[in-house]
Amino acid sequence: MSSSSPEGPDDHRPRFTASFEWLPTGLAVPALLGAVLLAYFVVPVAVFLLRMRAVDLVAGLTDPTIRDAIRTSLVTAPVSTTIATVFGVPLAYVLSRGSFRGKRLVEALVLLPLVVPPIVGGVMLLTIVGRYTPIGAAAVALGMPLTGSHAGVVLAQTFVAAPFLVVTARAGFDGVDPRLEEAARTMGYGPLRTIRLVSLPLARNAIAAGIVLTFVRAIGEFGATMMVAYSPRTMPVQIRVSFIARGIDAIVPIALALLAIAVIVVVAVQLLVGTPKQH
Repeated sequence: MSSSSPEGPDDHRPRFTASFEWLPTGLAVPALLGAVLLAYFVVPVAVFLLRMRAVDLVAGLTDPTIRDAIRTSLVTAPVSTTIATVFGVPLAYVLSRGSFRGKRLVEALVLLPLVVPPIVGGVMLLTIVGRYTPIGAAAVALGMPLTGSHAGVVLAQTFVAAPFLVVTARAGFDGVDPRLEEAARTMGYGPLRTIRLVSLPLARNAIAAGIVLTFVRAIGEFGATMMVAYSPRTMPVQIRVSFIARGIDAIVPIALALLAIAVIVVVAVQLLVGTPKQH
Protein backbone atom coordinates (compact mmCIF):
# COMPACT_ATOMS: atom_id res chain seq x y z
CA MET A 1 0.00 0.00 0.00
CA SER A 2 3.03 2.25 -0.19
CA SER A 3 1.76 3.74 -3.43
CA SER A 4 -1.08 5.40 -1.49
CA SER A 5 1.33 7.24 0.73
CA PRO A 6 2.19 10.75 -0.54
CA GLU A 7 5.39 10.80 1.44
CA GLY A 8 6.96 7.64 0.07
CA PRO A 9 9.86 6.02 2.01
CA ASP A 10 10.17 8.96 4.37
CA ASP A 11 7.01 7.76 6.13
CA HIS A 12 9.16 5.16 7.90
CA ARG A 13 11.03 7.80 9.88
CA PRO A 14 10.40 7.67 13.66
CA ARG A 15 7.45 9.93 14.39
CA PHE A 16 9.07 11.52 17.49
CA THR A 17 11.46 13.42 15.25
CA ALA A 18 8.61 15.56 13.98
CA SER A 19 8.67 17.74 17.07
CA PHE A 20 12.41 18.31 16.62
CA GLU A 21 12.30 19.54 13.04
CA TRP A 22 13.46 22.97 14.25
CA LEU A 23 16.73 21.38 15.44
CA PRO A 24 19.74 20.88 13.16
CA THR A 25 20.20 17.32 11.92
CA GLY A 26 21.53 14.95 14.55
CA LEU A 27 20.54 17.00 17.61
CA ALA A 28 17.25 15.29 18.47
CA VAL A 29 18.74 12.65 20.78
CA PRO A 30 21.15 15.07 22.53
CA ALA A 31 18.22 17.45 22.99
CA LEU A 32 16.18 14.72 24.67
CA LEU A 33 19.03 13.85 27.02
CA GLY A 34 19.72 17.50 27.76
CA ALA A 35 16.03 18.10 28.45
CA VAL A 36 16.19 15.63 31.34
CA LEU A 37 18.93 17.63 33.05
CA LEU A 38 17.19 20.91 32.22
CA ALA A 39 14.01 19.63 33.85
CA TYR A 40 16.04 18.73 36.92
CA PHE A 41 17.18 22.37 37.06
CA VAL A 42 13.77 23.91 36.41
CA VAL A 43 11.41 21.80 38.52
CA PRO A 44 12.93 22.65 41.94
CA VAL A 45 12.94 26.35 41.04
CA ALA A 46 9.31 26.20 39.91
CA VAL A 47 8.21 24.40 43.08
CA PHE A 48 10.13 26.88 45.19
CA LEU A 49 8.44 29.80 43.43
CA LEU A 50 5.03 28.21 44.01
CA ARG A 51 5.82 28.08 47.71
CA MET A 52 6.00 31.89 47.78
CA ARG A 53 2.20 32.05 47.82
CA ALA A 54 2.16 30.69 51.37
CA VAL A 55 4.83 33.09 52.69
CA ASP A 56 4.59 36.75 53.63
CA LEU A 57 7.42 38.08 51.47
CA VAL A 58 7.03 41.70 52.52
CA ALA A 59 7.31 40.87 56.21
CA GLY A 60 10.29 38.64 55.53
CA LEU A 61 12.18 41.22 53.51
CA THR A 62 11.57 43.94 56.10
CA ASP A 63 13.21 41.83 58.80
CA PRO A 64 16.32 43.82 59.88
CA THR A 65 18.54 40.71 59.91
CA ILE A 66 17.55 39.83 56.35
CA ARG A 67 18.02 43.40 55.13
CA ASP A 68 21.47 43.50 56.73
CA ALA A 69 22.40 40.21 55.06
CA ILE A 70 21.24 41.48 51.66
CA ARG A 71 23.16 44.70 52.17
CA THR A 72 26.32 42.83 53.16
CA SER A 73 26.18 40.59 50.10
CA LEU A 74 25.48 43.50 47.73
CA VAL A 75 28.45 45.41 49.16
CA THR A 76 30.99 42.60 49.27
CA ALA A 77 30.25 40.57 46.12
CA PRO A 78 30.96 43.46 43.70
CA VAL A 79 34.21 44.19 45.54
CA SER A 80 35.26 40.55 45.31
CA THR A 81 34.35 40.45 41.63
CA THR A 82 36.31 43.63 40.93
CA ILE A 83 39.39 42.25 42.67
CA ALA A 84 39.09 39.00 40.74
CA THR A 85 38.76 40.90 37.47
CA VAL A 86 41.65 43.31 38.05
CA PHE A 87 44.08 40.52 38.92
CA GLY A 88 42.45 37.57 37.16
CA VAL A 89 42.24 38.90 33.61
CA PRO A 90 46.01 39.63 33.40
CA LEU A 91 46.74 36.19 34.85
CA ALA A 92 44.42 34.61 32.30
CA TYR A 93 46.22 36.42 29.47
CA VAL A 94 49.63 35.29 30.72
CA LEU A 95 48.46 31.69 30.96
CA SER A 96 47.00 31.90 27.45
CA ARG A 97 49.96 33.49 25.71
CA GLY A 98 52.94 32.70 27.94
CA SER A 99 55.24 29.71 27.92
CA PHE A 100 57.43 29.46 31.01
CA ARG A 101 58.78 27.02 33.54
CA GLY A 102 56.23 26.14 36.16
CA LYS A 103 53.22 27.02 34.00
CA ARG A 104 51.52 23.69 34.75
CA LEU A 105 51.96 24.36 38.46
CA VAL A 106 50.39 27.82 38.13
CA GLU A 107 47.45 26.33 36.24
CA ALA A 108 46.98 23.75 38.99
CA LEU A 109 47.10 26.43 41.68
CA VAL A 110 44.40 28.42 39.88
CA LEU A 111 42.16 25.35 39.86
CA LEU A 112 42.88 24.45 43.49
CA PRO A 113 40.08 26.58 45.03
CA LEU A 114 37.63 24.92 42.63
CA VAL A 115 38.40 21.40 43.82
CA VAL A 116 38.93 22.14 47.51
CA PRO A 117 35.65 22.15 49.51
CA PRO A 118 34.81 25.79 50.33
CA ILE A 119 34.76 25.13 54.06
CA VAL A 120 38.31 23.74 53.81
CA GLY A 121 39.28 26.81 51.82
CA GLY A 122 37.99 28.91 54.70
CA VAL A 123 40.16 26.97 57.15
CA MET A 124 43.17 27.57 54.89
CA LEU A 125 42.45 31.28 54.87
CA LEU A 126 42.24 31.32 58.66
CA THR A 127 45.78 29.98 58.85
CA ILE A 128 46.88 33.16 57.04
CA VAL A 129 44.51 35.90 58.18
CA GLY A 130 43.20 34.59 61.50
CA ARG A 131 43.40 36.93 64.48
CA TYR A 132 46.34 35.05 65.98
CA THR A 133 48.42 34.87 62.82
CA PRO A 134 51.06 37.55 62.09
CA ILE A 135 49.01 39.09 59.27
CA GLY A 136 45.73 38.86 61.16
CA ALA A 137 47.19 40.29 64.37
CA ALA A 138 48.74 43.20 62.47
CA ALA A 139 45.40 43.95 60.81
CA VAL A 140 43.62 43.89 64.17
CA ALA A 141 46.23 46.26 65.61
CA LEU A 142 45.48 48.67 62.74
CA GLY A 143 41.76 48.43 63.44
CA MET A 144 41.06 46.47 60.24
CA PRO A 145 40.39 42.85 61.28
CA LEU A 146 40.46 40.34 58.45
CA THR A 147 38.03 37.95 60.13
CA GLY A 148 34.52 38.66 61.36
CA SER A 149 34.35 41.71 59.08
CA HIS A 150 33.44 42.80 55.56
CA ALA A 151 37.09 42.34 54.65
CA GLY A 152 36.86 38.71 55.74
CA VAL A 153 33.79 38.20 53.57
CA VAL A 154 35.63 39.65 50.57
CA LEU A 155 38.67 37.46 51.20
CA ALA A 156 36.52 34.33 51.36
CA GLN A 157 34.46 35.23 48.29
CA THR A 158 37.52 36.10 46.23
CA PHE A 159 39.32 32.87 47.12
CA VAL A 160 36.39 30.72 46.05
CA ALA A 161 35.07 32.71 43.08
CA ALA A 162 38.11 34.21 41.32
CA PRO A 163 39.17 30.98 39.58
CA PHE A 164 35.95 31.08 37.54
CA LEU A 165 37.07 34.35 36.01
CA VAL A 166 40.61 33.17 35.29
CA VAL A 167 39.48 29.94 33.64
CA THR A 168 36.75 31.58 31.55
CA ALA A 169 38.83 34.59 30.50
CA ARG A 170 41.70 32.33 29.51
CA ALA A 171 39.36 30.36 27.25
CA GLY A 172 38.39 33.67 25.66
CA PHE A 173 42.01 34.67 25.05
CA ASP A 174 42.77 31.19 23.67
CA GLY A 175 40.07 31.86 21.08
CA VAL A 176 41.75 35.04 19.85
CA ASP A 177 43.95 34.45 16.80
CA PRO A 178 47.53 35.42 17.78
CA ARG A 179 48.08 36.62 14.21
CA LEU A 180 45.71 39.50 14.88
CA GLU A 181 47.89 40.60 17.76
CA GLU A 182 51.00 40.23 15.60
CA ALA A 183 49.39 42.34 12.90
CA ALA A 184 48.62 45.05 15.48
CA ARG A 185 52.25 45.08 16.59
CA THR A 186 53.45 45.46 13.00
CA MET A 187 51.28 48.59 12.87
CA GLY A 188 53.23 50.07 15.75
CA TYR A 189 51.02 49.05 18.65
CA GLY A 190 52.88 48.25 21.85
CA PRO A 191 52.08 45.11 23.90
CA LEU A 192 49.71 46.85 26.32
CA ARG A 193 47.94 48.76 23.56
CA THR A 194 47.54 45.54 21.58
CA ILE A 195 45.94 43.87 24.56
CA ARG A 196 43.65 46.83 25.19
CA LEU A 197 42.53 47.38 21.60
CA VAL A 198 42.68 43.87 20.13
CA SER A 199 42.78 41.06 22.69
CA LEU A 200 40.34 42.39 25.27
CA PRO A 201 37.60 43.39 22.79
CA LEU A 202 37.79 40.03 21.01
CA ALA A 203 37.66 38.12 24.29
CA ARG A 204 35.05 40.36 25.91
CA ASN A 205 32.20 37.84 25.79
CA ALA A 206 34.23 35.24 27.63
CA ILE A 207 35.46 37.82 30.13
CA ALA A 208 31.90 39.01 30.71
CA ALA A 209 30.80 35.43 31.26
CA GLY A 210 33.63 35.02 33.75
CA ILE A 211 32.58 38.17 35.59
CA VAL A 212 29.01 36.89 35.84
CA LEU A 213 30.11 33.48 37.09
CA THR A 214 32.44 35.11 39.60
CA PHE A 215 29.79 37.49 40.92
CA VAL A 216 27.11 34.81 41.21
CA ARG A 217 29.56 32.44 42.90
CA ALA A 218 30.70 35.18 45.28
CA ILE A 219 27.21 36.27 46.27
CA GLY A 220 26.22 32.65 46.84
CA GLU A 221 29.37 31.65 48.74
CA PHE A 222 28.69 29.98 52.09
CA GLY A 223 31.38 27.56 53.33
CA ALA A 224 34.50 29.72 53.28
CA THR A 225 32.55 32.82 54.32
CA MET A 226 31.09 31.06 57.34
CA MET A 227 34.58 30.10 58.50
CA VAL A 228 36.28 33.45 57.93
CA ALA A 229 33.45 35.88 58.63
CA TYR A 230 30.37 34.35 60.23
CA SER A 231 29.42 37.93 61.03
CA PRO A 232 28.48 40.20 59.33
CA ARG A 233 26.20 37.63 57.76
CA THR A 234 25.85 37.36 54.03
CA MET A 235 22.67 36.07 52.43
CA PRO A 236 23.78 32.42 52.28
CA VAL A 237 24.89 32.46 55.92
CA GLN A 238 21.62 34.10 56.97
CA ILE A 239 19.70 31.48 55.00
CA ARG A 240 21.42 28.77 57.00
CA VAL A 241 20.76 30.52 60.31
CA SER A 242 17.10 31.17 59.48
CA PHE A 243 16.55 27.61 58.28
CA ILE A 244 17.94 26.13 61.49
CA ALA A 245 15.90 28.51 63.66
CA ARG A 246 12.55 28.63 61.86
CA GLY A 247 12.41 26.15 58.99
CA ILE A 248 12.12 26.41 55.23
CA ASP A 249 9.37 29.04 55.08
CA ALA A 250 11.61 31.51 56.91
CA ILE A 251 14.24 31.37 54.18
CA VAL A 252 11.91 31.86 51.20
CA PRO A 253 12.13 35.71 51.16
CA ILE A 254 15.91 35.91 51.33
CA ALA A 255 16.38 32.96 48.98
CA LEU A 256 14.09 34.69 46.49
CA ALA A 257 16.15 37.89 46.84
CA LEU A 258 19.33 35.92 46.16
CA LEU A 259 17.78 34.29 43.11
CA ALA A 260 16.47 37.62 41.81
CA ILE A 261 19.87 39.29 42.11
CA ALA A 262 21.55 36.47 40.18
CA VAL A 263 18.94 36.57 37.42
CA ILE A 264 19.13 40.37 37.12
CA VAL A 265 22.92 40.27 36.78
CA VAL A 266 22.84 37.56 34.11
CA VAL A 267 20.13 39.33 32.09
CA ALA A 268 21.90 42.69 32.36
CA VAL A 269 25.16 41.26 31.05
CA GLN A 270 23.34 39.52 28.20
CA LEU A 271 21.77 42.84 27.19
CA LEU A 272 24.99 44.83 27.49
CA VAL A 273 27.44 42.34 25.98
CA GLY A 274 25.27 39.94 24.04
CA THR A 275 25.97 36.31 23.29
CA PRO A 276 28.65 34.89 21.02
CA LYS A 277 27.53 34.71 17.41
CA GLN A 278 27.78 31.57 15.36
CA HIS A 279 29.75 31.79 12.17
